[in-house]
Amino acid sequence: MNEHVEFQLMETVADCMASFDIMRQLRPHLTDAHAFAGQVQRQRESGYYLLAAREHGRVIGLAGYRLTENTLYGRFIYVDDLVVDAPLQRRRLGEQLLERVRQAARALGYRYLVLDTGMHMALAQRFYFRQGLLPRGMHFSQDLSQ
Repeated sequence: MNEHVEFQLMETVADCMASFDIMRQLRPHLTDAHAFAGQVQRQRESGYYLLAAREHGRVIGLAGYRLTENTLYGRFIYVDDLVVDAPLQRRRLGEQLLERVRQAARALGYRYLVLDTGMHMALAQRFYFRQGLLPRGMHFSQDLSQ
């Protein structure tokens, strides 16, 4: 089913532009492909990686992750973004993307993979449980522009 799928890091502005439509499925507030490409390039300077699943050259899934460190986990990989083109979500591409991120973490000797998901995203939560991820807390945020 996925024999034509290739996985590659998206590193150039052109790569980011090719990823935009899929990322918008996860992040609909993103409205400008050029601004998105610039943001990814800035985030890359801080250790962000954008891994794509491509089929016949077309991006069909993405995992955005970063290498980071804190006092809770030590050095770990944090998954910022995980999205598969909606019509293709039954093809186990999310699982394959997540496994490649796990492999990157293990290759670096990192012990933890961490991610957040919305409380309202029951299907995503079920997927993460099936992938062996367990909830360890709640994520809080505050909009400081108000």
